[in-house]
Amino acid sequence: MDGAGRLARSLRPQADLKAAAIGAAVLLREWFASRRPVAKPITKRRFQRDPASRLISMITMIERYVPRRSGVAATVLILLGSAGFGVVRGGHVEELTAALSDTRNALANSVGFRITTVAINGRKQLTQDEVLAIGGVNGRSSLLFLDPETVRDKLKANPWIGDATVLKLYPGRLQINIVERTAFALWQCDGHLSVIADDGAVLEPYVTRRFTSLPLVVGKGAETRARDFLALLDRYPQVRSVTKAAIFVGERRWNLRLKDGLDIRLPENDVGKALAALSKLDQEDKLFSRDIVAVDMRLPDRLVVQLSDDAAKAREDLLKDKKPKKKAGDA
Repeated sequence: MDGAGRLARSLRPQADLKAAAIGAAVLLREWFASRRPVAKPITKRRFQRDPASRLISMITMIERYVPRRSGVAATVLILLGSAGFGVVRGGHVEELTAALSDTRNALANSVGFRITTVAINGRKQLTQDEVLAIGGVNGRSSLLFLDPETVRDKLKANPWIGDATVLKLYPGRLQINIVERTAFALWQCDGHLSVIADDGAVLEPYVTRRFTSLPLVVGKGAETRARDFLALLDRYPQVRSVTKAAIFVGERRWNLRLKDGLDIRLPENDVGKALAALSKLDQEDKLFSRDIVAVDMRLPDRLVVQLSDDAAKAREDLLKDKKPKKKAGDA
C-alpha cells in the first residue's frame, strides 16, 4: 500500500500476471493435495505430473521462448483473417481487387505512366471505344501495370476479333492491332436471327439494319455449311439473283426460297447439276415466272412441279372442257 492507504498499482503488469498465475497454480496444487486420502511426500516425478506444476512450467516456458509483442502480432493476424473471411463470404473479392488495382494505377499515373495516346489498327465494324472496353482498358488504366497478354486474350475472346496484338510504348502510348472477322450471312435457327462469319461463328444477334444485304440461311447446321453452298450458288447468277433464303433441311440437303415465294427442293447429291438445270429451265421456259409454288428436283430422273391453287383450278377446268361430250343415244 502507498502512504495514503491505497493499493499501489504495479508498474510491471506482466510480472503481476505471472505472480497471479503462480499463486493460482499454488492454490490449485494445495486443493488437489487436500483431496488426496493419504498424504504422501511429493516426489519429483509426481510433482511433474501435478496439473498446477504443469501450469507453472507452461507459463515459464511461454515467457522464455515466445518473442515479445507476439500477442500483438497474433491479434493482427486474427483481425486480418477475419476481414479476409468476411470479404470472401460476402462476395466482395472482385470489388476489393478492383479497388487495389485502381490504387496502384493511380500511383503509376501520378508518376508519369498514364496512357495518353491509343492507336487501334484494323477495325471496321467495331469502334475504338468498343475495342478498349473489350480489352478492359479504361481511363484509370496505367501503362506500367497493363498486361498485354491479358488484353490480347480478352480481345480474342470477342467473336468479331480473329486475332490481336498489343504493344506498350513507354511512357504513355498504347498500340492495338486487330484482325476483324467479316459478316458473311444471316443465320436463322429456332426463331433467332444472328450475324455469322464465313466459318459459322456467331458474331452478334441481328439488331441493326446494316446487315440487311447479307444472304439468309436457315436451319440447324446451316451456319457451318453456308460458305460452300453459297459459293456454289454464286456460279449460277440466274438462280442466285432471285433467291431470298437457303434452307438446310434435316442437316442433309438444301431448299431455295425465291423472292416470289417459289420453293425449290434440291437433291442431296449433285447439287451443282440441279442448279445448272434449274438455271437453263428459267432461261428457256421462264420457269420462275410461271404460276407455280414448288419445284421438286430430288428425283434424279424427273422434275415435279406443283401448281398454285388458281393454276391448278384453271388447268382442271381446261381439261374438263377438252373432254368429248357424250351423245344422248350413248346412254
